[in-house]
Order: sequence, then structure tokens, then C-alpha cells
Amino acid sequence: MFSVFIPSDSSLKKAVSVDLKALPESAVWIDMVKPSPEEDHAVEGLAGIAVPTREDMQEIEISSRLYIENGARYMTASLMCAADTQSPRITPVTFILSGHRLVTVRYDLPAPFTLVENKLARGAAPGTNGETVLMELLDAVIDRCADILERAGADVDTVSHAIFEPEGAARTGHAKRYSEILILIGRKGDLTSKVRESLVSIGRLVTFITAEAEGVKWSKEMRAQLKTMQRDVSSLTDHASYLSNKITFVLDAMLGVVNLEQNNIIKLFSVMAVVLMPPTLIASIYGMNFKVMPELEWEHGYPLAVLMMLFAAILPYFIFKWKKWL
Repeated sequence: MFSVFIPSDSSLKKAVSVDLKALPESAVWIDMVKPSPEEDHAVEGLAGIAVPTREDMQEIEISSRLYIENGARYMTASLMCAADTQSPRITPVTFILSGHRLVTVRYDLPAPFTLVENKLARGAAPGTNGETVLMELLDAVIDRCADILERAGADVDTVSHAIFEPEGAARTGHAKRYSEILILIGRKGDLTSKVRESLVSIGRLVTFITAEAEGVKWSKEMRAQLKTMQRDVSSLTDHASYLSNKITFVLDAMLGVVNLEQNNIIKLFSVMAVVLMPPTLIASIYGMNFKVMPELEWEHGYPLAVLMMLFAAILPYFIFKWKKWL
């Protein structure tokens, strides 16, 4: 499936029906989503490029992601998908700039593509071309990464507050609550690492475009926009690193709280064992079956033994309280 976008007076319109054998020469953006072999051949014939396969797009070497071939610039970046779900993922997207026409190849549905498509459909500056669409896409991708990091940071702050300043019954600790917090921390850590990976690839792409822009003499506004993107990507990468360190700290804190709860439980059992030890000793003594035990003949022997056991249990308890062991 692919979409062809043609500039009009004040917008970029999506062609309703396109014949693979007669793609419009005026198309400035061709967006290919899970393209078929027939669509690959049609776009290759129109733009004079070689559409990379999915396996080619998944290569991690810089030379396989950023290169020039037959005058066309091939740029592959890893973009975030499904960031608002519990299963975020990154997907490779290839941007091919051939002349003033942009071809994008993707096998997933990153949100920035829909945003840019709707934005350009509402209004586009006169003379919109492939370079302009590429700038819009990269700007939307960077904004999307910033939004994801902002939400992740807010979620981490909420988790941190739940750990260090629990309210009500949460102060006593609960296994299910701790499990939910640990799962949430793990998800935010995974999301942050994916966003950072995406930002690194975008930063390399922007640097590549900046170097090429000097050679093809892009406008001064576009070069300034590229420098702004570089600064934004750099700051977001630093923020993602900071957020990753914060998540690690929160995880360590959570594990420390779990260890304290476990120690408190073990301490309680230890104190109970010590408190019950003297009464058990007294009960064991008077449970012997020896004949010569004067106390067995006492009229008040039983209540006296009970009082002795209670005293033997209460005394260690107050000693522990005095020592602040409880």
C-alpha cells in the first residue's frame, strides 16, 4: 500500500486513486507502507531509485542506513510506535530524497506520519517539495519523542511519590502493590531506552542531512531548522539519559523498600520466638512427670505458673521496646 501526495495551491493533497503504470510526475511525497513488489517497481521507475527491502532497513551499520546512491540520499531511522500502549516498539523507516521528491518506506504506523499528512492537507506553503515534507516529518518525530519522554517522566515522578510518600494503607506495604510498581518501573525503563535509541538514530540522520545540505545549497531557513533539530535531539538524548538514571534510582529504592519490609517480617518472627521462649520453658518444667515436685501440690500452683509465663513473655517485650528494637 502506498500514498501519493501532489501539491495544490495551498495544501498537499493525497491522490485518491493511482495507477501503478502511470504515477504522477508532480508527486512530491510517496509514502509506502508494507509495499508489494509491484509497488516497488512502479516507484523505482518514477523516482529512479532502488527501494530497500525490510531486511536492508533493519541493518544497524551506519553505512547501510545513511548513504548516497545514484544521486538519491537514503536515510533510515528507528522511530517509536505504539508508545501509548503497554507494548511500545521501534520500527525502521527509510527516507529517500531523490531530487525534490521524497519517498518514505515503512512497515509500521508511526504517529508522526498521520500528523504531518493531516497538517499538510490543511495547509502547505507554496513551493512545497520533498525537502519540505522531510523537514516536517523530522520535526514531528522529534516532537513525538519529547512528548513520550515528558509522559514517562511524569509517570516516574508518580511512582517515586508512591514509594517515598505512601498514603494510608500503602504505608504498611502490600505484595501486590509492590509488584505493580516494579512492573511499571520496568515498562518505563524499556520505553525510555527505546526512545533514546530512536533519538540516536534521528540525530545521525539529521547530521547526515546537515552535511548534505551544504552541498546541495538548501535555503538558509532549512539549514537553520536543521541546526535547531540537532540541538533538540541532543537535549532530548541528554534528558533520556537523565530519565534512565532516575528510573534506575527509583528501581533501587523500590528494591530497598521491599528488603526493609522483608526484614521487618523476619524481625517480627524473631521477636515472637524470643518472647515465647521463657513461657515455653516454664510450661515445659511444670509439664514434667516427676513425683517429687512440691509445686504440683500447691493450691495456687496453676495460677502462679500462668502469671510466671505472662511475666516471662511481657518482660522481653518491654526490654525490646526500651532498646528500640521494635
